[in-house]
Amino acid sequence: MKYDKYTEVEVTFGFSIYDFNSIGPLGVIPKRVQISETSVPGIFNLAFGNLDGNGKIDDYAISNDKDRNKILATIAGIVINYLDKFPNRIILFSGSTVERTRLYRMAISLNFTELSKTIDIYAIVDGEPLHFNSNVNAEAFIIKRKT
Repeated sequence: MKYDKYTEVEVTFGFSIYDFNSIGPLGVIPKRVQISETSVPGIFNLAFGNLDGNGKIDDYAISNDKDRNKILATIAGIVINYLDKFPNRIILFSGSTVERTRLYRMAISLNFTELSKTIDIYAIVDGEPLHFNSNVNAEAFIIKRKT
């Protein structure tokens, strides 16, 4: 993506947990990306949010720390690095709300040309995977490494 990324990302548990800090006017906010296998072999769910005091992801938290694009670029970098490490895996994700899923669609749209050089992006629409289209409201997204 064409935005700055957070470069200090701690990776643990076999490349399944990525922790980094959002840094902005509100201070330092711990963030976590967690990638875990679903019930379908080869498909992995991506969860993202603020890291709460109990070490759990709060994917409903709203930080408003003025670094949204940097956070989204960091997540995109994590996904691409993950798929470099595990090229046969598929990542599935959606927002915790309709508004967040729309935000992800907008971020993908703005960076589609660059992202699509290395990954294939699909949108889930009415339960069916379709090639990504910025004009279609998606329920979720699927990302896989180009072969």
